[in-house]
Amino acid sequence: MIFSRRIFNLSKNELRLARSSFLYFFFLMSSYFILRPVRDEMGIEAGVDNMQWLFTGTFTVMLFIIPIFGFLMKKVPRHQLLPKIYVFFITNILLFYLLFKITPSPILAACFFIWLSVFNLFVISIFWSFNADLFSSEQAKRLYGPISAGGSCGAIFGPLIATYCVGLVGINNLLLISAGLLAIATLFLVDLVKKSKKSREVNFKTASISSVWQGLLLMRRSLFLKQIGLFILLYTSVSTFLYFEQAHIISDAFTSSADRTFYFGTRDLLVNSFTLILQFFLTERFLRKAGIVIALMIVPLIAVAGFLSLGLHQAVITLLIVQVLYRSLNFSIQRPSRELLFTGLTIHEKYNSKNFIDTVIYRGGDAISGWLFTGLNALISSLHVISLLAVPIAAVWMLTGFSIGKIFNAKTAKADNYERIIISKKSA
Repeated sequence: MIFSRRIFNLSKNELRLARSSFLYFFFLMSSYFILRPVRDEMGIEAGVDNMQWLFTGTFTVMLFIIPIFGFLMKKVPRHQLLPKIYVFFITNILLFYLLFKITPSPILAACFFIWLSVFNLFVISIFWSFNADLFSSEQAKRLYGPISAGGSCGAIFGPLIATYCVGLVGINNLLLISAGLLAIATLFLVDLVKKSKKSREVNFKTASISSVWQGLLLMRRSLFLKQIGLFILLYTSVSTFLYFEQAHIISDAFTSSADRTFYFGTRDLLVNSFTLILQFFLTERFLRKAGIVIALMIVPLIAVAGFLSLGLHQAVITLLIVQVLYRSLNFSIQRPSRELLFTGLTIHEKYNSKNFIDTVIYRGGDAISGWLFTGLNALISSLHVISLLAVPIAAVWMLTGFSIGKIFNAKTAKADNYERIIISKKSA
C-alpha cells in the first residue's frame, strides 16, 4: 500500500478512492471481455457484407436510449441512478441467457451484437464520467493511469475465463459469469459513492441533461467541445475502417468459427497485456512529461503507419501487429488523455456534452463509416486501396489532437493562474 502511494504519488484518501475505482473497472471490463470474442464472431457469422447494418442498428438504439438517460439524470441523483443502470444491464444479460437457451437464431445473435456494442460504450462512458466527478485535472493526470490498469487487468481476466471455461460450461453459461462479474462491479461503484461522500469532496446532485440535443447545443457554443466532437468522430471513423478490414481479412484467412474466435481471443490477450504494462509503467509519466498534446497525437500517428502497412501488405500478421499497437496505445495513452479533457467542465457541460459525444457522435460515426467502407469496397473492391484512402483521415485526426491539446493546455493554465490569484488574496 505504501509502495503504491509512493509510485503514483497518492494521498491516503486518493489511494482509497483509486483502489475502489480500480476494482470497479476491473470487474466491469471482465464482464464485457468475456462476451467480446463471441460478439466479433457473431458479426462475421452474420456476413461481413452486412456489418454496416449492425453498426446502424447500434446507432439507432443509442438514439433511443439517450433521451431516457437524460430524463433520468435530470430527475435522479447520480449516486442513486448509476447503480440502477448497471442492475438494468445485468437483467439484460440474464434475459439473453434465457432467450439463447429457448430460441437461438441469427436475429437473436444480431440483437446481441448490437446490445453488447451499446452496453460497452454506455457503461464505460458512465465509468469515466463518474471518475471525472471524483478527481480534479491534476489528480486525473496521476490517477487515470493506474485506474485504467484496472480495466486492462479485467480485459485480460475476462478472455482467460472465456477461453478456459467455455469448454466446461458452454458459451451460453458465459453470460451468467458475465452477469455475476457485473454485479460485483456494481458493488464497488456503491462503495466508491460511499467513500467519496464520506470525504465530502463530491456533491452528487442531479445533472441538468435536458434532451438528446442539449449536448449538440453546448458544442455549437464552444470551440473546445467542437474540437472534442471532431476528434471522437475521426477516431471512430478510423477504428471502424480498421474493424471492417479485420473482418474481411480474418474471414478470408480462416474458414472455421473456432479458428476465428481463437484469433480474436489471442488479439485481445496481446492487446490487453501490453496495455496493462504501459498503464502501470508509462501512462502517468507520459502524461506528465510528454504532455497531453503528444498523448493525443500518438495513436493517430500509429493509424497512419498502420494503414500504410495494410495498403502494402494485407496479411494476418500485419493486421495483428497494427491492432495490438493501435489498441494498446489507445487504451493506455489516448483514452486517459481524452477523459482528461472533460475534467475542467461543469456538471452541466460534462453530462450533456460527454453523453452526446460518447453516444451519438461515437456510434453515428461508426454507422456512417461502416456505410462509407461498404460503398468504397463495392466501388473499388480493393482493401489495399481502401487502406491508403484511410491515411488522410488518420492524418487529420492527428492534427485535431494537436489543436485540442493546445486549447486544453491554455484552459488549464488560465484556471491554475486564477486559483493561484485567489489563494494569494486569501493569504494576504
